[in-house]
Amino acid sequence: MENLIFSLNATVPVFLMMLLGLLFRRIGWIDEQFASKMNKFVFMVPLPVLVFEDLATVDFEKVWNVKFVLFCFGATVLSIAIAAAVSCLWKDKCIQGEFIQASYRSSAALLGIAFIQNIYGNAGMAPLMIIGSVPLYNIMAVVVLSFFQPERKGLDGEVIKKTLKGIVTNPIIIGIAAGLLWSALRIPMPHIMEKTVSNLGAVASPMGLMAMGATFDIKKAFGKIKPSATAAFIKLVGLAAVFLPIAISLGFRNEELVAILVMLGSATTVSSYVMAKNMGHEGVVSSSVVMLTTMFSAFTLTMWLYILRTLALI
Repeated sequence: MENLIFSLNATVPVFLMMLLGLLFRRIGWIDEQFASKMNKFVFMVPLPVLVFEDLATVDFEKVWNVKFVLFCFGATVLSIAIAAAVSCLWKDKCIQGEFIQASYRSSAALLGIAFIQNIYGNAGMAPLMIIGSVPLYNIMAVVVLSFFQPERKGLDGEVIKKTLKGIVTNPIIIGIAAGLLWSALRIPMPHIMEKTVSNLGAVASPMGLMAMGATFDIKKAFGKIKPSATAAFIKLVGLAAVFLPIAISLGFRNEELVAILVMLGSATTVSSYVMAKNMGHEGVVSSSVVMLTTMFSAFTLTMWLYILRTLALI
């Protein structure tokens, strides 16, 4: 019971914030345009500031973990390969690109930081997990969606160039790089700056989660249900079932293991739908998987945390 309460304490507050966003949307306090601007603001300012704060205020040598970053990178590569192999089962080849992207691409930054912060009080290993997985998420999303376009136009060099530029200028990646550099150079942080940075970073999780909840549309969760449900299962259960035992055998524990769990088993990011639509795909599978994984991750993440806690791994 103690382990179950621990797991619920870690997941329920996160999803209650999303439900608040949904409630505020229903009663008219938040509209779609405002939720979209909230999402953009969180991505541009508080989230980068939050990861900067957590990295800048600790010892660089203690934070940097090559083994952990390489594991996140390797697990992401293999996750994409698994999703690609399963996508060959569908007769409708037009949905392959969306299926692959939706099966592997987590909402790692927002949900990852929210969960780890909720359990441990800071972003923990989330910034290093982001380094190991998120740039690869974005690059491979372009490759997959281009290669499996309904018109089969192939890879567009201009799109790849734009994506690489987007990764380099990604505010969260910049926040991580700035935090690591600040920590490595051992630059002191004045109290006024520390307090301001802390207050700004504290806005990230609640505002981002409410914005995510406000954009939720349950009707979209049931379009093309069979491939969508399969992708959702892979995203929430399948990948974690494959790679968590490997992570445990390699010695990862506590914050490291929670960050890996979020990378493997959290909801599919909303940006996967936006990217699919902008690259000539229908978008139904993407939106359906986003909705299904967002809806059911409250239960699956609680289950995974309960298992890890019961095994005394976190």
